[in-house]
Amino acid sequence: MKTFLGVVLAVLLGMGGGDALAQVSDINSAINKAGSLRFQAHRMARLYLQVGMGIEADRSKRQLESVSGLYDRRLIELKNYAPTPEIKETYVSLEKAWIGYKDLLFGAKVSPENARKIVEVSDQLVSIANKATGQLASYSGSTQGGLVNVSGRQRMLSQRMGKYFQAMAWGVAPANAQSEINKDRAEFVQKLDELAAAPNNTQAIKDELALARQQWFFFENALTGREVDKKVSQINVATTGERILETMDNIVGMYEKLAK
Repeated sequence: MKTFLGVVLAVLLGMGGGDALAQVSDINSAINKAGSLRFQAHRMARLYLQVGMGIEADRSKRQLESVSGLYDRRLIELKNYAPTPEIKETYVSLEKAWIGYKDLLFGAKVSPENARKIVEVSDQLVSIANKATGQLASYSGSTQGGLVNVSGRQRMLSQRMGKYFQAMAWGVAPANAQSEINKDRAEFVQKLDELAAAPNNTQAIKDELALARQQWFFFENALTGREVDKKVSQINVATTGERILETMDNIVGMYEKLAK
């Protein structure tokens, strides 16, 4: 019996670092984590595509497995936290969609046919996650909560652009992929300006937003595919996509703390 309990405890403690046992602490924490379910759905699709194309394949596979576990945990946290029946219902819907998406990601051999489905289903998953994030932002009713949502959406846009770029490179993208990238590029720049104009930005937030603009310069260059060697462009999107995501994630965290 002691051995069994020890194994169970070890599994619980080894689920993935401190975040494994972390709980949603307040509404702004909820908005941040809710927003992460938007970008991680796109990110997992991008990572899957990179595995299939042999772009940073080993690293992409490890990241894909790690993000999947994180998605499981955050979805449970948010469903349990949901402050209204309507928000809880949205997370029940997201949970059902996630089960199907996860089966596509891990239940079959990596292939272009499966990749097409993943690109499509990831959009459906993000749509539900986005609805939930908006519900939480409206529930918060605060300016800071809105900034957490807007900056969090920037993470999602970066991963969506990267996903569509890699899908086009593999020949598994929907017909409107390039037009969607173009729209996302315009929105990303617009929202950077909106965040920069926020009156309650601290100097640290201003500095991080300046870094985000620098990262955006490199990411956008990669997205435009100006490299003669297309493989280089695909690698650049993989690496710069992760860097701009990290920077925007830092900014979301700063806005979350600002609201407390």
